[in-house]
Amino acid sequence: MKRLICILLILCMVPGLCACGGFGYGVKEVQVLVEQEYSLAFRNSDPVYLYVTAAISVLAAQGKVEELSAKWLGDSNAIKFAKQADALDNLPEPEERTFTVGMDINSFPMAYLSNGEFWGLDAELARAVAELLGWELKFQEIEKENVYVELSSGNIDCAWGGIALNPTEVEEKLYTQYGPYIENNIVIVARNGSAVWNKLRLNGRKMVMPSTPEAMEALNTDERLTKRLGQITRLAGGTTECFEYLYAGNCDVVLTDSTAMMYFNCH
Repeated sequence: MKRLICILLILCMVPGLCACGGFGYGVKEVQVLVEQEYSLAFRNSDPVYLYVTAAISVLAAQGKVEELSAKWLGDSNAIKFAKQADALDNLPEPEERTFTVGMDINSFPMAYLSNGEFWGLDAELARAVAELLGWELKFQEIEKENVYVELSSGNIDCAWGGIALNPTEVEEKLYTQYGPYIENNIVIVARNGSAVWNKLRLNGRKMVMPSTPEAMEALNTDERLTKRLGQITRLAGGTTECFEYLYAGNCDVVLTDSTAMMYFNCH
């Protein structure tokens, strides 16, 4: 009888171990430093807004958004865009043009550079939008802090790609916001199965983080954190290099985005 019970317990454990994060793989959230959300931004009164948002609604209705969300984040429902199959029907046929999208390449897996090309969930969706509208697509690297400057100068038509808009700029209506479409918190994560399961276990631990202003600002939101940690290393290679350090056992925790945590839990 005892042997039968043991077998049944093992069988119950197998599905959980085989899922993302089983046997110590994957990562878990230890502490949230900054709560934020990603959105798109357009110049006020720019008709590009109407076409792009309508195209996104059509693609969402066709299942493209869910497909990309599942591919990059392991959750087909993580991205929240309105669905409307006929959203473009009431608009004049779009004229040929170049659609310039500003992306922050430090927002893996939403937007990043791979072999010199823009890639990520948002980059793929932007390509699908441009194809649907018959527009030529051009990506432009920008920094999150310069959304208003880039838009108002005409350097870009849309800020899109892992961008958390400045709440003050949104409130002052310096541009038109579309979204938010996904929550993306800045968090500290540890490997599943590690001895670090909450922020109280961070004492003396080694942490790596991207060498970006946003990461430093997030770290500075908790004055006690830097005192508790044993060592903090800033890596120029960004998110992927940070996770390579973590999986190689060269650090205990990583400061990263919750969307990156989702990606590495299923890839």
